[in-house]
Amino acid sequence: MFLRIRSLFILFAVVAIIVSCSPYQKVLKSEDTKEKYDMAQEYYNSGDFKRALRLFDQIAPKYVGKPQGERVMFFLANSNYKQKDYQTAAYQFERFVKSYQSSDKLAEASFLGAKSYYELSPAHSLDQTDTDKALAKLQGFINAYAESEYFAEANIMAQELAQKKEKKAYEIAKQYNKLGKFDYTFLTPAIAAFDNFISDYPGSVFREEVLYYKFESASELALNSFSSLQKERFKNAKKYHATLMKQFPETEFVEKAQKLLDKINKELEDMGAESASAK
Repeated sequence: MFLRIRSLFILFAVVAIIVSCSPYQKVLKSEDTKEKYDMAQEYYNSGDFKRALRLFDQIAPKYVGKPQGERVMFFLANSNYKQKDYQTAAYQFERFVKSYQSSDKLAEASFLGAKSYYELSPAHSLDQTDTDKALAKLQGFINAYAESEYFAEANIMAQELAQKKEKKAYEIAKQYNKLGKFDYTFLTPAIAAFDNFISDYPGSVFREEVLYYKFESASELALNSFSSLQKERFKNAKKYHATLMKQFPETEFVEKAQKLLDKINKELEDMGAESASAK
């Protein structure tokens, strides 16, 4: 057992010595900036972005203001992107765009910077701060580079992110509706959220659902209101039902909507009868 452990220790020691003596390790420890630059470019061109990145990180500050600085900064940013460090890539591409306005890599850097934020965009159920940043960057790229080879891809990504934001807004409004089944105070903000959604996303694929749940929220609010508020709220709910049926006459919610409408009409009839008997 002891001999086996000793053999393994020797093997690891030999491997460590070999690795430490490799050309890459020697150049990493070298003070020769040009040597680092040449090797970094070799690794970059061969697709070994991990090693290229370490070398570019070391030499980037030394090339600021020099002719090769533009190439080094772009390679550094793109190496981070290829390594899927999108946060750093986004930052580095932004620096590149600000520093080299006349570069022939400007459009590509702007696109990749925007795409880095796109990659950082989380699921629709999470905070959408990075989605907002990505949309702003993509829209800026689309506005500035309509002739770019990346234009079509940028549009597709922007549409995808817009749909993600749309779904987030829909889920928030629907959550108010769900909470309203247990606490009626949530129904008023639910209706407001559905109104905002319709205003913000007029062509949404969720429009049918939104119109139905707005009607449902308004109906439940009216049915559970003080009697002094019910008549006006029933009328509002009926307007929402009419809008739903006008825009989606064959809606999948037709039966549920009709049951609610029947309840509303029954309540209004009873209110009318009470009013008549009171006279």
